[in-house]
Amino acid sequence: MPFKKNIIEKAIGAEIKRGGQIYFLHNRIETIRNFKKFLEGLETGCRIEILHGRLKETDMVKTMEDFQKGKFNLLLATTIIENGLDLPKVNTLIVDNATKLGLSQSYQIRGRIGRSYIQSFAYFFYPQGKLSSLAKKRLKALKESEELGSGYRVALQDLEIRGAGNILGKEQSGNINKVGLNLYCQILAEAIERLKNVVK
Repeated sequence: MPFKKNIIEKAIGAEIKRGGQIYFLHNRIETIRNFKKFLEGLETGCRIEILHGRLKETDMVKTMEDFQKGKFNLLLATTIIENGLDLPKVNTLIVDNATKLGLSQSYQIRGRIGRSYIQSFAYFFYPQGKLSSLAKKRLKALKESEELGSGYRVALQDLEIRGAGNILGKEQSGNINKVGLNLYCQILAEAIERLKNVVK
């Protein structure tokens, strides 16, 4: 749904009331501290800490240990939370701008909650105004993939939405023009030969 302060307030309040914890995904390190101030201004009474990839490793570990011990109830984080954290008391996920995430990534992050018998809730917000057709498709596919074991269907829908790309196209993350087709083919042939020798 469109970003709504009152819904966020209610969602956080409901999770705290039942003694649970919250992941709040804000995927911009540059503005995460300002966003923490926004969350602290809500009438939820929650204690908030920040986690992102530019923190010192010792600070990250301490923050996660404190969260696991229940020293605070809301972890405001970037997509770093998708990396296999398994905390059964965290059963609400709020994403402030789901349009910035891919379908598979959204599905993966949603899987960080509901790790126990307690009902979990995921809120995927988007900015007020018009949604792009791609963002609509991704959010619709995510909504339709609520039951357990939907990962394969999500992967197929993600492939359908994004397209398979092609080796010579700009859709790929590494533009082949930077290397040149001849050099690329030579590197590829050498790599295949090495793999053949390993298999022998």
